[in-house]
Amino acid sequence: MARYGMVVDVTRCNGCYNCFLACKDEHCEQAHPGYTAPQPMTGQAWMKIVPKERGQFPKVKQDYIAMPCMHCDAPACASGTNGGVYKRADGIVMIDPQRAAGQQEIVTKCPYRVIYWNEQENVGQKCTFCAHLLDAGWKEPRCVEACPTGTLIFGDLDDPESPVSKALASGRAEVLHPEYGLGEKVRFIGLPKNFVAGSVVFGDTDECATGVTVTLVGEDHTKTTQTDAFGDFEFEDLPANKWFKITVSAPSCDTQELEVRTTSSLYLGDIVL
Repeated sequence: MARYGMVVDVTRCNGCYNCFLACKDEHCEQAHPGYTAPQPMTGQAWMKIVPKERGQFPKVKQDYIAMPCMHCDAPACASGTNGGVYKRADGIVMIDPQRAAGQQEIVTKCPYRVIYWNEQENVGQKCTFCAHLLDAGWKEPRCVEACPTGTLIFGDLDDPESPVSKALASGRAEVLHPEYGLGEKVRFIGLPKNFVAGSVVFGDTDECATGVTVTLVGEDHTKTTQTDAFGDFEFEDLPANKWFKITVSAPSCDTQELEVRTTSSLYLGDIVL
């Protein structure tokens, strides 16, 4: 039997919301007996899109993190529900529409906040990986089918040739909140982290300083880059709240040094040589 999982490649997501809409199309106002009650038209996002803005003008980046249920190996939402929440043999975590009726506490048990309360049906609801479709022979949930950029990678975690296994084998995938320790079967590539960027200008000519060497040194990081044709440089994927020294050097120019702390993504403005 397959053991399903997903990798979300954040670097490929453009925030089109096709996954969100496909989920709505599949579940809103239609029940799937034995799997889930109807999803209401508003108030629930079984595929939640979380926008993340980083940086300061004029260096601003926008990322989108697609968040379904994490389908944990040790689901916190299942404790004390008397079978209202259960994990299938294929690893999909389900909320039984009958057994979980009235158990509103299920919503707050999820640390990812991806379970929603349906007042009309009197039950908690969430992403099911479209289990009713998988059981009918489909190879992937509706959200994955609808994604135009390949952001959502789905498949059998026990098949080394499956797309999801290959994505995990790349070593780039990570858990959104490893501190929860729930054995999440949804992992993420390219989660947005802090960056430091700036522009270098030659003071005597007031021109963009192209090809200037910029070095960043921190406790566990040493990175070197060169400014582009516009004099711009950037260091990505930096840990939060750490001190770094940035050195800007070019022949026949005085070296400039700056100390920065990554309390957020930073744009340093013009650095004049």
